[in-house]
Amino acid sequence: MKQSSLRRWTIAARVAILIGLLLGSLSQVCRADWPQFRGRGALGRAESAATPLHWSDTSNIVWKTALPGPGASSPIVVGQRIFITCFTGFGSSAREPGEILALKRHLLCLNPADGKIVWDAEVPAEQPEQERIRENHGYASSTPVADGERIFAFFGKSGVFTFDHSGKQLWQTKVGDKLNGWGSAASPVLYKDWVLVNASVESECLVALEQKTGKEVWRAPGVSESWHAPALLAGPDGKTEIVMAKNGRVLGFDPDTGAALWNVKTGIAWYMCPTPVTENGIVYIIGGRTPNGALAIRAGGRGDVTASHIVWKAGKGSNVPSPILHDGHLYFAHENLGIVYCVNAKTGEVVYEERLEPSPGQIYASPVIGDGKIFYTGRGGRTVVVAASPTYVKVAENTLESNRGMFNATPAISGNHLLLRSNRALYCVGK
Repeated sequence: MKQSSLRRWTIAARVAILIGLLLGSLSQVCRADWPQFRGRGALGRAESAATPLHWSDTSNIVWKTALPGPGASSPIVVGQRIFITCFTGFGSSAREPGEILALKRHLLCLNPADGKIVWDAEVPAEQPEQERIRENHGYASSTPVADGERIFAFFGKSGVFTFDHSGKQLWQTKVGDKLNGWGSAASPVLYKDWVLVNASVESECLVALEQKTGKEVWRAPGVSESWHAPALLAGPDGKTEIVMAKNGRVLGFDPDTGAALWNVKTGIAWYMCPTPVTENGIVYIIGGRTPNGALAIRAGGRGDVTASHIVWKAGKGSNVPSPILHDGHLYFAHENLGIVYCVNAKTGEVVYEERLEPSPGQIYASPVIGDGKIFYTGRGGRTVVVAASPTYVKVAENTLESNRGMFNATPAISGNHLLLRSNRALYCVGK
């Protein structure tokens, strides 16, 4: 081989190696992302190799960042940025309630290395707004969703707001005008070039918007008493479906057109808060107050498929936190009783029913899984960690803010760190 040809071959080989290393690095960054409510696919699972096991207000806190105001939304992580929402101006303190006309929402961008706030995008609330939100849920309960270019935040009646990663607002689109005493809480999700918004409170509709422009693509009516993020699953024919749970029924929609595909009567008369989880063409639903309920439904039907597509039903459920599906088992916590359940995902058999000790109190945060451990966080700030196994094993308990805080948000997992959000602060937990 001539020297010039050898030199060209050597340079090309080096470039190929560098490109391979770069792509490998980018894929690792992508795997570490937690880009929406409950992470990728809203499954609540992380690929982390070593999530933290022990922490307190004085130990294993990598950083703690005071937030401008409270909120129940969860942090999300995309690349080298953390995004989270909060609200100020009204309703953030019993001592200083403020004025409703001063209500603002904030989308914050934080540096995951040190927790410093990089930018703060403020959004004034469209008036009139709800003057009282029950049980301290507040005005920033919807978790944003992001990709490598944009962040999408849903602020109820004020609309859907989209920002680029520098904090510049790109567009705003309203999806309805109605209000509710429980506030607005459904988190948006991304599908192809669209952002899907559960506007049950605002217009009793499921709405698809163009990600680039905010233009409405389609609107599906009949989504009432539904407080969760839209769930996506692949049906038996390989086509994607949207699944929404409402009072008394589960609904399936075509994500490309918004057309109704199928529905199932659940027997759960209450509003539905937990986000459905899906796997292998099966959707798993929990919900209700008293009685609670859980069921598994085979996707891909048409019309009312109550008699043909219910795989199993169980008399256990939860009204607020969403379930986790892991290695053939469904795990979830009762919001008031401090009891956690493990259910066989194939049969609906309750494998265990155990009370968390010490009690974390009310549980509004959905559990997350990392490194073979399930994290159940109570509203006061106590997290009980159990093995992600059909045999119940408690492995740790941890407390922040002396268990007297307000932790309504679901944790996020970023690499080997756990992000926990209270009304006061965002904590990065790890070694």
